[in-house]
Amino acid sequence: MKNEQFDVNSIANSKPAITMRPVTFFAFCVALILFSTLVAVAVFFLNVRGAEEVMVPDVYGKDIIVSLMELQSKELDARIQLRYSQLERGGIIEQDPAPGTIVKAGRKIRLVVSQGTMISNVGNYVGRKLDDVRSELAALFGASETPLIFIKTPVLYQYSSKPVGTILEQDPLPGTGISSQTELNLVVSRGEEALSVEMPNLNGMPLEAALEVISKSGIRWRFNTQPAGTNEKAMTVAAQSPAAGEQISENRIAEITITEAQKNELQEGEVYGVFSYTLSENPYPMQTSLEAILPDGERKTLVNAGHYGGEFNCPYILPKGSVLVLFLLKREVYREKI
Repeated sequence: MKNEQFDVNSIANSKPAITMRPVTFFAFCVALILFSTLVAVAVFFLNVRGAEEVMVPDVYGKDIIVSLMELQSKELDARIQLRYSQLERGGIIEQDPAPGTIVKAGRKIRLVVSQGTMISNVGNYVGRKLDDVRSELAALFGASETPLIFIKTPVLYQYSSKPVGTILEQDPLPGTGISSQTELNLVVSRGEEALSVEMPNLNGMPLEAALEVISKSGIRWRFNTQPAGTNEKAMTVAAQSPAAGEQISENRIAEITITEAQKNELQEGEVYGVFSYTLSENPYPMQTSLEAILPDGERKTLVNAGHYGGEFNCPYILPKGSVLVLFLLKREVYREKI
C-alpha cells in the first residue's frame, strides 16, 4: 500500500466555501421585510391602545384650582378661556367635552373661567339714547346666555319734549347694587305729541287704494273683516272708525272693515286670508313693508308704510303657495307660506 503524506498546515488554513442560491437570498429578504412590518404595526397599535380611557369629571361651578387638580388626577389637560359672568371669580362656567364623556388620557378639556362681574352697580341711563344703552349692554354681556343686566321689553314710551329715543326714567335707580340677574325697566321719549290729523274717507275704496291713502297719512290702522252684503264688492272698505272728517291722533288706531272674498269669487288656485303679526312698539313710525313672493318667483308689495309697531295686519288674495314676507327697515322679521 502506497503511503500518502498530508500537509497539516494546508488543511488548517483552508476555508469551506459557503454559497447561497439567489432564490434563497430573495426569500430571506422578503421574510425580513415582513417581520419588520409586523413589528412596526404591533408597536403602532400598542401605542394607540396604550392611552387609557377616562371619564371627564364635572367641574361646573368649581374653583379653577380644584378643577385643574381633578383633571390632573384623570391625566387630562386644560385649555383655559376667561369670561365675565355672575359666578364668583375663578369659577368654571363652561366645560367641553361635557361631564361623563369618555375620552383618552391626555385629552385637552376646554374650561371657561369666570372673571367675575364687570360691573357691580346699575349705571345711570337717564338722558341717554335707548339704542346706545342697548349696544353697550350687548357689548358687555352679548356672549353670556344669562346677561347680568337686560332691558325689559316692550319698552314703555311716552310723549316728552326730549328727543325721540331718550331715556326718561329707569328702575332700578342708578347705583343700585347688582347681586343677581337684573331687569331694567325704562321709560323712553317718543317725542312731542303730534297734532291730530283728519281721518280720510275710505268707504267703498278697494283695499289697495285704501292702503295707499292711510300709508301716506301716517294713521295707525287695524283691518277687520265681514261678509259682503248685497251689492257690495269683495275686498272693499265697508266701514271705518273714526268717521271721515273726524280728527285722529297718532296714538289712536283706526278700525277699517273690509268685505271678505267668498270662494266663488276666487279664481282657481287663489287663497283669501288676513296676514297678522305683532311688532315691537316704536316711538315713531318705522318703514314697514309686506311683500308676497308668488309661486313663479314674482315679488309683489302689498303694504309699504310707516308703522308704530303693535299688530300689523292686512287682508290678501294670492295664489296658493305664495310666501308673505314682513320687513322692518328693509330687514326681514317674519315670513309664512300660504
